[in-house]
Amino acid sequence: MVYTVTFNPAIDYVVHTAEMRLGEVNRSSSEEMYFGGKGINVSIVLNELGTPSIALGFTAGFTGEAIENGFKAMGIKSDFVRLKTGNSRINVKIKAGEETELNGQGPHIDNEALEALFVKLDKLSDGDTLVLAGSIPSSLPSDIYERIMQRLSDRKIRTVVDATNDLLLNVLKYKPFLIKPNNHELGEMFGVTLSEDEEIERYARKLKDMGAINVLISMAGDGAMLIDENGKCHRCGVCKGKVRNSVGAGDSMVAGFLTGAQNGDYEYALKLGTAAGGATAFSDGLAVKTKIEELLAQL
Repeated sequence: MVYTVTFNPAIDYVVHTAEMRLGEVNRSSSEEMYFGGKGINVSIVLNELGTPSIALGFTAGFTGEAIENGFKAMGIKSDFVRLKTGNSRINVKIKAGEETELNGQGPHIDNEALEALFVKLDKLSDGDTLVLAGSIPSSLPSDIYERIMQRLSDRKIRTVVDATNDLLLNVLKYKPFLIKPNNHELGEMFGVTLSEDEEIERYARKLKDMGAINVLISMAGDGAMLIDENGKCHRCGVCKGKVRNSVGAGDSMVAGFLTGAQNGDYEYALKLGTAAGGATAFSDGLAVKTKIEELLAQL
């Protein structure tokens, strides 16, 4: 089973308007609502690809209930920890030519709630996959990823870490199954600017040498690169389409990769991940199966 963890889920409220005038009343031309959060995005796209998952994390208040009910309506299992106070955040995205975002802070997560999450994580068993993705709320310890991976280190659990800088570097000692920085984040971790494939491959291999089993580098319009568990370098081009959305493409790539890698075919996993990421980038919301299949045929 695949488990995803989202510490700070959100409802993304997307507002379209022809013009945004500060200090005045503005009216929308249309609106959409999506359930947001990196782990949640992974679970939604996994569901589209027919791969079951269980979403873990924290929810609070009426917005948290809406997230849980939305997951149930989509047929996705969840086992969130319900917080006693606060509300799950609402992120407002205003699209008026340029996109302006106002992201909520989210509820406070206390030690009791964190221990409740640990109890749920303790139920994972050999062969399960755990996806840890995104930033850490200020109310949680900064080493929470390390604590979780150390706690599970006595079991054969495949961990996926989609994070940057020290948050990622500090967990490599636990040998995560997959990490997915983009080429810019890869360069930042080593204090260099990377542009050529040879440079990107060299530094991706450094992360593998530091403990990562598979290193997936997303490169926006230049496609993606994978250094797999056997040390083989795979390269995939980019899908063709018009970019409409910048949210969730990386999470969709993770979901596609995990689905494609179930039988150990990493070349296919890279292609399916690339297609899933592209399908989200070319859509208003997250990728749907038909769009993923359409783009996969390009690769």
